[in-house]
Amino acid sequence: MEFQESLKMAVSMLMANKLRSTLTMLGIIIGNASVVAMIGIGQGAQQLATDKLSDLGPNVMFVLPGSRRARNATFDLPRTLVLSDAEAIAAQVPTVDGVAPEINRRLLVSYRNINTNAMVIGTTPEYQRIRSFYVDQGRFINPLDLERAKRVAVIGTEIADRFFKTQHPIGQQIRIKNISFEIIGVMESKGSFLGSNQDESIFIPLDTMVSQVIGKTSPYGIELSWINVKAKEPESIQAAQFQIENLLRLRHNIQNGEDDFGVSTAKQMLEIVGTITGGLTVMLAFIAGISLIVGGIGVMNIMLVSVTERTQEIGLRKAIGAGKNDILSQFLIEAVIVSAAGGIIGVVIGSGIVWIVGLVSPLTAVVAPGAIFISLGISGGIGLFFGVFPAHRAATLDPIVALRTA
Repeated sequence: MEFQESLKMAVSMLMANKLRSTLTMLGIIIGNASVVAMIGIGQGAQQLATDKLSDLGPNVMFVLPGSRRARNATFDLPRTLVLSDAEAIAAQVPTVDGVAPEINRRLLVSYRNINTNAMVIGTTPEYQRIRSFYVDQGRFINPLDLERAKRVAVIGTEIADRFFKTQHPIGQQIRIKNISFEIIGVMESKGSFLGSNQDESIFIPLDTMVSQVIGKTSPYGIELSWINVKAKEPESIQAAQFQIENLLRLRHNIQNGEDDFGVSTAKQMLEIVGTITGGLTVMLAFIAGISLIVGGIGVMNIMLVSVTERTQEIGLRKAIGAGKNDILSQFLIEAVIVSAAGGIIGVVIGSGIVWIVGLVSPLTAVVAPGAIFISLGISGGIGLFFGVFPAHRAATLDPIVALRTA
């Protein structure tokens, strides 16, 4: 029997049992939709993280307090960096173009009868240039604000929307930890970064943060949350990292022990985030792929039922000259058609899910061609694999026994 004839017969048999064929495809559809959606969402998350870190620029570094072990063990970073460390980096590291020390705390902020918890960042005017933050209204902190420890604040867009829905925020007074601050600027929207919403931040002068909000907490100097550093050129970032590490080891009297600080570059952070999101994508795709296996078992189950129901047909076909290979190919073609059709429908549904997620979230809608080909290939292979046993069973039926059974 020619392949075309086997194909026509397989299609006609599937169309004759539309409901059963559709239910058989359902497991394959769900499996393919899950795989495509999970891979697409995972790659979208990876792309979002890459874009956010790329916004920092290739020559931005962060000097973090505490040893690597201490940073991995707690979310509350140790306080091993002080303001004099930042000043030394700015003065003594020739490959550095700017340094912005930072103290951040989540504090109660209020305006009239509206209260919220916001990230309050005490920093210097250099912060804006180093971290590529831009002001939408008003201005950022200037050196005079820092020198005189003025009670001025620059707020994020979400803080502005929450407090000042119907009025202009510049010149208004907000209270941070029950201390009045005048709003001098509103930042442009930046979105989230490493799980923190940057549009909910409030920036105040570093000296004001220390002297009036949190107080001096260490006899060794002003403790910092971390230090933002910008190298002069992307090519000099490794040299800058090496020089900063050596300088801080000398200042902290570290000779053979573990560093009580860490220097991370934007590139290193990007690699870490890429590894994490890539691993999560693979894990999600693997979990979703289990449903493909379940769908394949469903295909085999229905095909076995079909063989039992069509015993008389198989006996008659064999009696009039149909060979073993003819019966085998027909049932295999039916299994592959069910799986392939379910795979195509599943890919369409999965792509639609990714597109919807891209519309309602900041994730980029990514439907990788590789994921589509892999998903379709696996679903077709599953149909072939799980269809072999029922097809072989049908092909090896004795025609006389089949006719007697019927």
